[in-house]
Amino acid sequence: MSAPRTMPALLDEAARRFGSAPAVVDGTTRLSWTELRDQARTVARALSATGVRPGDRVAVWAPNRVEFILSFLGAQCLGAALVPINTRYRGEEARVVLARSGASVLVLCNGFLGSDYLGMLTAAAARTGGPGAVPGLPRLHTVVDIGEDGVATPWQEFLAGAGEVSDAEAAVAPDTVADILYTSGTTGVPKGVMSTHRQTIGVAEVWAKGASLSPADRYAIVNPFFHSFGYKAGVVAALTAGTTIYPVITFDPVDLMDLIQRERITVLPGAPTIFTTLINHPRRTEFDLSSLRFAIAGAASVPENLFADMLNVLGFEQVAQAYGLTECVVATQSRPHEDPAHVAHTTGPAVPGLEIRTVDGEGKDVPTDADGEILIRGEFVMLGYFDDPEATSVAIDAGGWLHTGDVGQLDEHGCVKITGRLKDMFTVGGFNVYPAEVENVLSTHPDVVEAAVIGVDDERMGSVGRAYVTLREGVELDSPALHDYCRERLANFKVPREFVAIAELPRNAAGKIVKRELG
Repeated sequence: MSAPRTMPALLDEAARRFGSAPAVVDGTTRLSWTELRDQARTVARALSATGVRPGDRVAVWAPNRVEFILSFLGAQCLGAALVPINTRYRGEEARVVLARSGASVLVLCNGFLGSDYLGMLTAAAARTGGPGAVPGLPRLHTVVDIGEDGVATPWQEFLAGAGEVSDAEAAVAPDTVADILYTSGTTGVPKGVMSTHRQTIGVAEVWAKGASLSPADRYAIVNPFFHSFGYKAGVVAALTAGTTIYPVITFDPVDLMDLIQRERITVLPGAPTIFTTLINHPRRTEFDLSSLRFAIAGAASVPENLFADMLNVLGFEQVAQAYGLTECVVATQSRPHEDPAHVAHTTGPAVPGLEIRTVDGEGKDVPTDADGEILIRGEFVMLGYFDDPEATSVAIDAGGWLHTGDVGQLDEHGCVKITGRLKDMFTVGGFNVYPAEVENVLSTHPDVVEAAVIGVDDERMGSVGRAYVTLREGVELDSPALHDYCRERLANFKVPREFVAIAELPRNAAGKIVKRELG
């Protein structure tokens, strides 16, 4: 059965089908599907009372909490678009997103992890001056605080202002913009990726079917809601299937294992580091993790033995990889019950509704098992970048192909193997080196938990590789041994010149390694 194509219709369908079954369990807060629908409509009426109208943008700067879910559903029921903001952002980063999106309402959680979000934002915006709920952001007329600081309109006071039922919901259509997700902006000014209700629900439905989500599942969502993985492959995917949502506010391995045991969690996707942490945790055997059924660990570089360990050590029944990016959230997904050795090497074929090619620098298709830039076309590719037609035309060519900037290979079955990023690639003596290939080899060494490889300047070779590794507990770095290990498995120019042990690789909130912080 296909899900409805708008978020308000999806909410109504979930309430009709699943009724009093648990929809969201957030600590002591437990909402049924009927209650989720009703409370989301209350938020919609409260937003309408502040002046939010169809086409407006509602920003949320908060961790994984039930109020985040209610905020975006309420906005989307009005035909407004969600603009999530990374909880690790500082004031200026948030100001840029709010200014570029023209958000009229900001829902924040002041004090989360000790961050004074409103204080940071006010200080950053004050430099530009002007009117607004935050001086310097003239379009922002309302700030709501779901935290305990009470620095803006408290959540309950905001809800109490809900007015009459609005007729705006009738105007929400499948092609209405549902969300604008801003890219990290590592290469310049952040760009807002626009998706419609139809696209957001469609990609979530594809993910849910690949995971065989059902009302019997209990889904612990560790991935941040501000990221497409936690939002679309998390909350919205659960909405399409009637799966109970357990927001995880921060990743603490002991707390997570306790949650798995206590609530009999069945679905737990995440970045590879989550699973390596659990596998290697000294207290793992104290907890009953036998309820775990399904996991996806998506990343460019995944340790060779990770998926086997997820099956054999953590006890998952099925593990998978997936590949996507903000501009196309789920592009590939492992086929059901794939051999874990194959899962470790590919992210699966294109999902239904998408086409994938790999091309060289001239835009010509490359042969099977050869490196090329990954291009994607189909119904889940973004509409474009908000208010940025020039950047949109660069990303999506005249043929409708999204140029991802990711380097990969297509095997004989049409499965995609990610080998790196165009911008991560470096050249050693005229030969291209894609870090993911080297990282995959290093991660198979018994002493290495994870690896990140970058290119560093070299007078003779132009660049050479430097590998940062995290080591298993009690192991000391043995650079010659790692060099020999790579030399046996890689061409000489791909072998890192230097190895550096590091306690923890720098990551963003989505779990991806931030290589610009290395070196």
